[in-house]
Amino acid sequence: MSDNLPDFSMDSQALYLEEQFTDHKVGSIRRMTPVDADGRRDPAREVEYWGQTQVMTQVGPLPLSFELQGDNLQQAAEGFATAAREALEKTMDELQEMRRQQQSSIVTPGSAGGMGGGPGGVPGGGMPGSGFHLP
Repeated sequence: MSDNLPDFSMDSQALYLEEQFTDHKVGSIRRMTPVDADGRRDPAREVEYWGQTQVMTQVGPLPLSFELQGDNLQQAAEGFATAAREALEKTMDELQEMRRQQQSSIVTPGSAGGMGGGPGGVPGGGMPGSGFHLP
């Protein structure tokens, strides 16, 4: 096997039971309950809540994923709208910065960066308009 492959080892000390809740309208909430290697609740770690939704853009759906504050599902749901707006604003700022950086770079034919990524190229390689990857 190639040594260039990523390490797919799972950390048995960092396992979570994942449950998903949705209102079938706006998005979903994932409750991440920490468990030990036997699947029992790990009281040493806090339960986490994560929101997921998508916004339609001119180039298609833009997925958003964001942490939700709260000690229970109700509190997480009550904070969903605010957290989603903040995630959208942050994502739009990041996209604007990527666009600004791409526009300020100069691509010359035959340059090392040319359409394959790197200095002056398209971030992540590929052809312009092939999409983008969000963190």
